[in-house]
Amino acid sequence: NGTSVKEFILLGFPGTWQLRVSFVVVFALMYTLTVIGNASIIALVWRSSNLHTPMYFFLCNLSFLEIWYTTGVVPKAIGVMLGTSQTISFSVCIFQLFFLLSLGSTECFLLSVMAYDRYLAICCPLRYSSLMSSVLSVRLALSSWLGGFMAISLLAFLTSRLTFCGPDVINHFLCDIDSCLALSCSDTWPVELATFLVSIIVVVASCVVTLVSYMYIISSILRIQSGHGRKKAFSTCSAHLSVVTIWYGSTMFLYVKPSAQNSLDLNKIVNTFNTVVTPLLNPFIYTLRNQEVKLALGRAFQK
Repeated sequence: NGTSVKEFILLGFPGTWQLRVSFVVVFALMYTLTVIGNASIIALVWRSSNLHTPMYFFLCNLSFLEIWYTTGVVPKAIGVMLGTSQTISFSVCIFQLFFLLSLGSTECFLLSVMAYDRYLAICCPLRYSSLMSSVLSVRLALSSWLGGFMAISLLAFLTSRLTFCGPDVINHFLCDIDSCLALSCSDTWPVELATFLVSIIVVVASCVVTLVSYMYIISSILRIQSGHGRKKAFSTCSAHLSVVTIWYGSTMFLYVKPSAQNSLDLNKIVNTFNTVVTPLLNPFIYTLRNQEVKLALGRAFQK
């Protein structure tokens, strides 16, 4: 790859030892809750026959993704903050970048697929079973995973071809595009252009699909005559809408920009929210705002 730098030093969160230990405790607690929460959703859907529907199949895919997404960040971040694993080789750095961005792209596609599923359920309830069959739901989930990883392949390849002459300190707890571009001593314009185009294709396009789906959903809900009917219809998509708002807000800030000149410190804060906080919030949002999940959870505890 033509680089003279064989490894990077991750700076993490600079500060006193007590402050870094506090960060480690918070990260470890949130990671544990994230894994337990998302794994519990997968187990609950698998055990509850009434949850064997496309909506919860997509939710299981999302929970599985969140477990790996946060696993790709938190263990290494804890090592960085404790000072036991601050170095990362060039090849591992590129792999982490590819892995995290691919999972992030897959999440964008999954959220748009889930929005489309809710559109069919609310706007076409009589034809929902025939339109969203089990075969189609599997194909949509598989396409989301394949599309997410394929979309980042070229971007990761271009990043691996950058030349790094020094310095080798990354002001982050993970390898991301902006940090690599800031350290490169070669022309970064092709990577910045590829990042912008991939962001438009993945983030903006999937966001448009999601927004259009919810425009039709909200329009259909408002036409429902009874207040109880409107409340029941909105409850089926409000949890997903909350997740979409949180995810796309932080993702667009990080990646949908023509240049990579955002403050790296600010990127670090937003990345923390995106890779650590959001995966933790998802299972709680879907559990607390979904009556079917709460009922299935109650039955599981009774058993």
